[in-house]
Amino acid sequence: MFDKISNTTPKRILVIDDDHELAFSIKEVLENEDFKVDVAGDGREGIRLQNNLPYDLIITDIVMPQEDGLEVIMWVRANYSTTKLIAISGGGYFDSRDYLIMAKELGASIVFSKPFEVNSLILGVNKLMSNTEIA
Repeated sequence: MFDKISNTTPKRILVIDDDHELAFSIKEVLENEDFKVDVAGDGREGIRLQNNLPYDLIITDIVMPQEDGLEVIMWVRANYSTTKLIAISGGGYFDSRDYLIMAKELGASIVFSKPFEVNSLILGVNKLMSNTEIA
């Protein structure tokens, strides 16, 4: 008779990556999981968007122009301590594992080396968004 009215709003995710194809692929996958997803092409744009209306989760690449992912992670930890973070990296000047170790030490809850399994990303996002402890 009556439709159930949901008072919950979708969790908001920001994907920051200068690889636009990957960023929009992640966006599409996560929108299929009922998240509200925005994309930023670099760390500077991501910080601006986070300041406008904070996100529940930020997925950031590490190696980018205009504020790299490590700078984003440090800034988010200093200014939005409840925002969850996932770091992804394909490397750069250093091996991607080095960047991802630094990302974990700076406050990322989960890290992925490119290429990564989409199902692993979905699982990680769902665990973080449901506040399930990450091992």
